[in-house]
Formats: sequence, structure tokens, C-alpha cells
Amino acid sequence: MAREEIGVIIGGPQGAGVETSMMVLTRALAYRGFGVVADREYFSNITGRHSYIHIHISAKTIPRSLRYPVEVIASMDAETIFTHIDDIAGGGYILYDTNTLLKKLEEIPSIEDITRDRILERLRGIGIETTVDSVLRFLERDRGVKAIGLNFADLLRKLMDRYRIEPRLLSRYVSGIMVSAIATLLGLDAKAIEYSFSIQFSGRRELVGQNLELFKLVGDVMQGFRGAVALEKPVLSFRKLMVATGNDVVAMGKIVAGLRYQSYYPITPAADESFTIERYEYIRAGEEDIGPIVVMQTEDEISAICSAIGAALTGTRSATATSGPGFDLMVEGLSWAGANEVPIVVTYYQRGGPSTGQPTRGSQSDLFNAIFAGHGEFARVVITSGDHIEAFYDAIEAFNIAERFQVPVIHLLDKFLANSTRTIPPLDLDTVRIARGPISSGGIGYKRFDLGSTVSPRAFLGVEDTVMWYTGDEHDEYGHIAEDSVNRVAMYSKRVRKLELIASEIPRDRKLTVYGDYTPDYILIGWGSVKGVALDAIESLYRRGFKGSYVNLRLLWPFPSREVVEILTRVPRDRVIAIEHSYSIQIADLVPIATGIRIEKRIAKFTGRPITLNELDDALSRILTSDVEHVVLTHGA
Repeated sequence: MAREEIGVIIGGPQGAGVETSMMVLTRALAYRGFGVVADREYFSNITGRHSYIHIHISAKTIPRSLRYPVEVIASMDAETIFTHIDDIAGGGYILYDTNTLLKKLEEIPSIEDITRDRILERLRGIGIETTVDSVLRFLERDRGVKAIGLNFADLLRKLMDRYRIEPRLLSRYVSGIMVSAIATLLGLDAKAIEYSFSIQFSGRRELVGQNLELFKLVGDVMQGFRGAVALEKPVLSFRKLMVATGNDVVAMGKIVAGLRYQSYYPITPAADESFTIERYEYIRAGEEDIGPIVVMQTEDEISAICSAIGAALTGTRSATATSGPGFDLMVEGLSWAGANEVPIVVTYYQRGGPSTGQPTRGSQSDLFNAIFAGHGEFARVVITSGDHIEAFYDAIEAFNIAERFQVPVIHLLDKFLANSTRTIPPLDLDTVRIARGPISSGGIGYKRFDLGSTVSPRAFLGVEDTVMWYTGDEHDEYGHIAEDSVNRVAMYSKRVRKLELIASEIPRDRKLTVYGDYTPDYILIGWGSVKGVALDAIESLYRRGFKGSYVNLRLLWPFPSREVVEILTRVPRDRVIAIEHSYSIQIADLVPIATGIRIEKRIAKFTGRPITLNELDDALSRILTSDVEHVVLTHGA
């Protein structure tokens, strides 16, 4: 019987084509009109360690969250079988290489000792041996799982003989086996697969042909399983679907916003955004050649923010992108931009810390760092995005806010959004508006920091007959260094007072969005990438009689105090629950600072893996039906 939705895990060594498998499969599914979300989990080494993609596919909607267990696990190696033994649903399917059957857990060098010990304890607890074959037989016997063996070496040998492929290159085609096997189970047709391979290997028809031959070879072997987990006919209302990562959509938003200078120092998970901008740096609008975007890889993050500031002073829409360790280095430059009212955008992708921490894992533990980092007081804006569509439009709005109020804007995102791939509907460019704020033509006697208004009209460096002074010291209206106490009060107040102006002028829907019941039994409050799973969880609980709302915060600073107070007071305080990817749940500490409302009930996850629907559903149920106040989530390999 066809299914409305299914979950898939593709696992294998880092660098072996796991991500390629996901991209080809996702494009093929999008081509046929299915909704997809895929999260990439990988170690910080370049090759060898366990990497996997967790995919949720739907025929009815674009999925917002991930869930366990999954219906299909496709394994490139033995480690995937051991690592995900408890992630396969009863009656599900495991695709594996028959050459790994006798592989023992103890023989796999890439597994961390602590992980191996935990898996060994699990296997001993269920009384099975430590071979792949034993695990598969256990799953077949106890959970009704169907294990489908493919002889990778035999398939690759047939491909090599037909196309005279060098043996040293054969490992590159394992991703093709994964795609072909999963597509066969799902009942995807050759046309959809050919379309996707043609995009993945654009301009290399020989690779497309070779992978299509592999699709045929695998299909012949799996003839009895074709369409075994077929999806229902898709009924999504969108005529077309895009496939993009979070990094991609932020890059697209910046380009649409008029970005002309982007600086960066390579750091995970931010660098992919700059790579995307580089791929599309030459801009044309119809027949008009607008010219290139300058994308500069600097020697460090200090240079990155300082060069972006310099570009912004010329009137260029400029930005930099980084993660936690890089942002720490940028803070003095951020303060300089605040003191000199420079409109720059810092796209800040959070990852697990402190220090180097977990370079390729996710986190939301940098909220306070983004809001409060920097010596002295100055106006800044911190915005965040809950999904790919919000991220696109927020990337544009970040520049509008920066230039309209002449402040640094931090667009605070995280690895979960950055490295997840989603199908999204085409973006509506007709709704995009560019607002550059008050601009002056300068001239003799121009006052860059004119006290006549909170936001002084700015002239750009290089304007004729215009002289400007910029300094890290306190200054007067012209920019000259000045330590006079009366001037200090006037200039300092002018800068900080912008926060009041920003709070009054940014519309409510840009500050937050409330989903769910207007008269709820409980309120869940969070920000960023937890949005999707939070919405799915309140819908799940609603079906069991719990009426809930989710407050999706989008403006984190200046904090929307008045709006949050109005919403949170709809329920008793013990029915307000905060959720975040951090240990301390910083949003639960920020709310009382800004509103006086204490939040005692909290849901945390700080493993570096995304929150899944199953564990959030369970955590909310426990809090709502017992005296439990704090739940820590831990699921995910």
C-alpha cells in the first residue's frame, strides 16, 4: 500500500558520496512533486568517519521536521548498520553491501571508542554477536525488517567492464548504487533519476550515462522490491519546487538584496554561503549587465569584518559570514561599526562550542554572544530565521534594517538550517522591497553624525566636495575626536536611542509570529530552526487534546517586550515552555530580562543533533502531564 510519508537514512564514510546520494535523490523527488527535508550529520574530519543523511519525504506537504524510526536505511558500510540499529522501523528495509556481512564491530577503526563500547553493550544486552550478519538477522527476526543485500563489488565490476572505468575510480560510483537502490524501493522512474543525475553531473554526459546504467543494474537485482515503499501520488499545490540548502537561500537573498561585497574566512558551517555567492557572482538583469559581486576570502575574521566595514562606508551593500569562533574575533570591529553607525550585515551561523567545540554540529548557544558581545553600549539588531523561506527574506531585510537605521545587523542562524536541504516553492520576488535609509549628497560642511536626527543622512566616501572623519574614539558631529562631556551625552544617546526607534518601526510580523490556538492550554516559545519541529509537535499534541501555541521569535534584539508580554500572559506562567538547542536555554533567561516574566519549564538539546518530532512530542507530554520542569533531549547518532 502506498504511503503518505517515509523516512530514510543514508549512511557511510565521510567523503564517500553520502551527500551526493542525498542531492540526487532529493532532486528526483522534487521533480516528481514530493516534499523533502534532509539533514546532513557529519564528523569534522575530511574523510573516513561516519556521516549520514536523515531524510523525511512527504506526498502531502513539505515536511518541517525529522522523525524516528525511519522506513529505509541505506548503508554504504558496516558502521552504518551498527550505528543505526535502533533507528529502523518495524517492517522497514535495510539496503546493505553483502561484502560487509562478516564484518565485526571490533574491526571498524573509524568508530570512536566510547561509541563502540556503547554499541557493544547494546548488542550484548539483546544477546547477539558483533557481526553485521547477526545484526541483520536480529532485525529480521524481532522487527520484521527486510534486509536487501547488494553485491557492490559485482555491480561496480559490471560497470567497469562496460565503460572501461579505471579501478581506482570505482568508489565514486557507490553513491550511484545508493540512489538507485532507494529509488527502486520508492518506485521512482528512470526519467526523474536521469533529470537529477543530469543536474548533478552537468556537462558530463558520460557520468550521467554510467549512473543510469547503474540504476538499471540495481533495478534488475531488486526487481522483487520495486515500489516496496512507494509513496502516494503527490498532491502538493506548487507547480514547481526548488531544492536548496539554508546556506543557498541566504546567499540568494543577499544577491537579490543588492549585495556587492562579501568577505569571509573559511569556517564551518558558514563558508558554503560564500561559495554559493561566488558561483553566481556575475549579475545580469534581463539584458543589463549589472556587474560582479566581490567575494573576498580574507586572512582572518578580523580582516573580514574590517573590509566589510570599509566597503559599507562607500555605500556598497556589504556583509560577512562566520560562525562562533570567527565572530569572537570580529567583536572589536563590530563595536567600531556601532560607534560609527556603519550599516553592515554579519551572517552568524552557530555551531557547537565552546572553543572549536563541535565544528560540524549544530547549536543555538550563541544567543547572548550575538546580543551582548562588544565593549560599551551601541545599537545593533539581531534577527533570526525559522526556516529556509524566512531565511531568504530575512537576508534581504537585514540590509534594509542596517541601512535604514545605520546599525550593524546580525542575522543569527545555525548549522541545522545551514546544512539542511529542503524543497521549497519558488520565492516571490514581487514582494521584495529595497530600503536604503536617509542618504545625503554631502558637500562642504557636511556633518556625518548630525544631531538633528537620530539617523543622520549619510554620504558615501568619495562624494565630491565632502570630507568625513571616522575614528574609534568618541567624536562630534563631523567625526572629530571629542571628549567633552556634553557632547558625549548627546552622541552616545543618539546612537543607543536607535533601539527605541527600531523597536517602534519594525512591524509586528517581523518581530514574531504566533502559530496554533489563540486561547491555548500552553505556550511553547523558541527561535530559529526549532520552528518546524515545534509546529509539528503542537499539531500532534492537539490531536490528543492539548491546545497549544508556538511563539516563533524573529527579532531577538531589540527584544519585542510588549508583544511577548501580551502573548505569554494568555496562559498561567507554569504553562509557558521554552525550547532551544543549548544547555541553559538562553531564550528563557532573555525573556525575564526584557519582560519580567520568568520561564521555569524548559526543553534542551545540546548533543549537536537536531530535535526530532518524537522526542519533542514526548518531552511536551511529560511536562504537561506531570511535575517535570526540565527535559534534556539526546536522540540521534
